[in-house]
Amino acid sequence: MALPLSLYGLSPEDLVKVLELPRPFEGKQIYRWLAKGVTDFQEMSDLSKAERERLSGLMPKATSSEVADQHADSDGSTKLALKLYDGSLVECVMLENGKGEHTACLSSQVGCAQHCAFCRTGTMGLERNLAAEEIIEQFIHLNKIEPASHIVFMGMGEPLANLDNVLRAIAYFHDKDTFNLSLRRITISTSGVVPGIRRLAATNLPLRLAVSLVSADDRLRNELMPVNRTFPLADLKRALQEYQEGGGKRFTFEYCMLGGTNTTESSAKKLAAYIRGLDVIVNLIPYNEAAELPWSRPDEKEIGKFCRYLDMFGVKYTIRYSKGRGVNGACGQLATKTKEKAGSNQ
Repeated sequence: MALPLSLYGLSPEDLVKVLELPRPFEGKQIYRWLAKGVTDFQEMSDLSKAERERLSGLMPKATSSEVADQHADSDGSTKLALKLYDGSLVECVMLENGKGEHTACLSSQVGCAQHCAFCRTGTMGLERNLAAEEIIEQFIHLNKIEPASHIVFMGMGEPLANLDNVLRAIAYFHDKDTFNLSLRRITISTSGVVPGIRRLAATNLPLRLAVSLVSADDRLRNELMPVNRTFPLADLKRALQEYQEGGGKRFTFEYCMLGGTNTTESSAKKLAAYIRGLDVIVNLIPYNEAAELPWSRPDEKEIGKFCRYLDMFGVKYTIRYSKGRGVNGACGQLATKTKEKAGSNQ
């Protein structure tokens, strides 16, 4: 069997074959070491010395390396830019809530093809999908900072456009011999890719789903999120109704509030009408500004006024003040800044 780029994501049985291990149980030993973030065979103390020497000269263990990081003391968040085997850059973030719990925010693609008007990643275009092992390695890097109890696929890219690799990575995180993470602690976020929602529903996995809505008006959503031109709001709602009918799962609408754009009384009224018949919570997120984009964060007065409209129309909502504002928290900011810096140094 040819040597892979990374050992992450391989089963213990595959490790035995790939590394030509003389004893089958060594595959599980290496599998557990890798999950702990140990990628130097010399540190895998329960392997024989001769085997550690042989394996050390055989191959690299990971495809990615940290090339930049930013930490915000204000909210405990840390963002990493990782360089992949082909020179591409991808980012991931460790977030901390008020209870001291840590959530790993992972990317699923290098860049993104969705071109959401308010997202920095959308300006990059899509370079490629991430392999499952590249997704897993993001978590491994972040877990060295703090052990994470939750995962959200809300980083660079559209997870439902790379669902096979995302699900392979999730299976690894859920494995009792790695992190034993409950599937209910893993959230997949989508811009509204209808076929992907239907595919996810068909898996019948108790994963959490978050849908970036931003507007319940087709005209405005077409402008802000081009995916709406392919899968308009009516099609998206039908898919979400089917998703809930199949498993009765509550999901979240992520509603990024853009100053002076989607926070009017009319916006609230259309949102209330759209969610009728869905078991959903609307998660309000004040926009995390990116200098290169024209959108602004609404001030507290504008946020409060929009919330009063939602109260008036009976919309259930929460407000999430973005973590990571001090670490170029908007998707794609650190990766693109790092790429630009690297280009200027050449």
